[in-house]
Amino acid sequence: MARIDNKLLFFTTSPRTPAKMIPEIQLLYEKFSGCAWDKSTQEQFIDELAQSDFFEGKGSPADKAFSARDRINRAPKALGFINLKPCIELTEAGNAFIYGKRPQEIYLRQLLKFQLPSPYHVENQNIAGTFCIRPYLEILRLVRELEYITFDEFKIFAVQMTDYRKFDIVRDSILHFREEKEQNKGQYKCFVNRVWENAILEIHGDRIAAGKTRTRETTDGSLKKFIATQKSNMRDYADACFRYLRYTGLISISHRNRSISVFADKTVEVDFILSTVPRDPVFIDDIYAYKAHLFSATSPALYTDDRDNIVDVLMRIGSFTRRELAGKNIDELKDLRDEIVKQHKANVIHEQVTEIKSYALYSEIIDTFNEIIADEYYDAPLMFEYNTWRAMTMLDGGNIKGNFNFDDAGQPLSTAAGNMPDIECDYDDFSLSVEVTLQAGQRQYESEGEPVARHYGQLKKRTGKDTYCLFIAPTINPATLAHFYGLNHLSIALYGGKSKIVPLELDQFMRLIENSYNYETQPIPSDIRRFLDCAIKLCEKATDENHWRYGIQACVDMWLAS
Repeated sequence: MARIDNKLLFFTTSPRTPAKMIPEIQLLYEKFSGCAWDKSTQEQFIDELAQSDFFEGKGSPADKAFSARDRINRAPKALGFINLKPCIELTEAGNAFIYGKRPQEIYLRQLLKFQLPSPYHVENQNIAGTFCIRPYLEILRLVRELEYITFDEFKIFAVQMTDYRKFDIVRDSILHFREEKEQNKGQYKCFVNRVWENAILEIHGDRIAAGKTRTRETTDGSLKKFIATQKSNMRDYADACFRYLRYTGLISISHRNRSISVFADKTVEVDFILSTVPRDPVFIDDIYAYKAHLFSATSPALYTDDRDNIVDVLMRIGSFTRRELAGKNIDELKDLRDEIVKQHKANVIHEQVTEIKSYALYSEIIDTFNEIIADEYYDAPLMFEYNTWRAMTMLDGGNIKGNFNFDDAGQPLSTAAGNMPDIECDYDDFSLSVEVTLQAGQRQYESEGEPVARHYGQLKKRTGKDTYCLFIAPTINPATLAHFYGLNHLSIALYGGKSKIVPLELDQFMRLIENSYNYETQPIPSDIRRFLDCAIKLCEKATDENHWRYGIQACVDMWLAS
């Protein structure tokens, strides 16, 4: 049972990407079903998780049990996919989520049932009566009524909707904010910061007046530190809610404008939800009734649970008649809908690739890299992967596969899973893995060094071809450079012998793109290989990693230069 002690609406922040719950819950169930969820099991679970091929990381070495609870007690438990008492068991909803054909549908039902307070989330006495809400339901309502909501609007105002009866107040506050924003053009960042800090001072006025500004994570009780902590919390909750709502398939995102809205073709489904799902929390003091309600895989009802509705959807998105669909049951109808949506997504992505290969998006791709560095995008790591995929697609004639996930509209949804390269490039006689990161400093080396080499080795083994790797970051940390320099000189069986990993700073990669754009003809795979071989040969000849760094720059400058 978690205690709510903050006057802000909060959302589960672990795992950050909803789809990552699926393999983690599956591992817990298949390895530890029937066991007590105690410290011993928690430590064993995190050890198993660290050894899995889908998880990046090892958990906290100082407190493995805490790391396990962080992965399981938050979203998997709170959304009713796993039951931890009296022992670990998969719920009906969890079974459908892990093993069913439509995990997003189950996931949506569970989001709509998440409520505050509940037997899982109990208010502290000092804030008793603050919460009365189904957070995701009301945020969906807010997005629908306002047509869109920006990240800034969410982190300042939406998190204040701790009770659904405050809905009108929050909505009107956002509308007023938009009016004021028009009067503060040219000084938006200062305006937002002022409104944000004033909101924090008002929300926590009683706590500040009582001098209770020290948080559990620090001994610094200053007002400045308190405001910074609250800002961080509000930003994290906004980020978590955006990610979790997007996975439902109902929500579209504008990464550049940092806003979410309802997909135009999903409004009827959203309106059905808003008109039929109860707004009040249920079974607040009855854990058994609450679990029965939460664990169900069939409630609440969705628009497409009605046969007539799913037929209408199919007639709208496909070329069917009612007679053609008459003999199919609802599960078959949903299968048909899913196949049409899948084919539509594939067509959209194919059209994107055709446009990208024509260099029509050259300026946009370069601008996007610059805007990512300037922190002008929501979820910059995802946009970095997506834009690098676009750049590699434009750069050469191979089969370029981005391992990040697309939504149904062909827009980037979530970053690549931890057991594969960010991007895989398949050429006739060689393969190339591409890894990107916005991390810098020592953390870059700690987080990326081993996984990059492992993914490289896996791709080489899987394809059976001569394989290279590009590692791209805004800046390359010296430890990362030294690590790859060393690997390229060692014969390691795990990586298929000597590796061929080339680290590139983003401005160097952008120079390659510029050179290819100005080249007299369209670059071909052999042009790409010539650059890679140049960098690897200079690595072999270099006296140390710093000498190699200068060599890489020389290869960049010379590639396709007129």
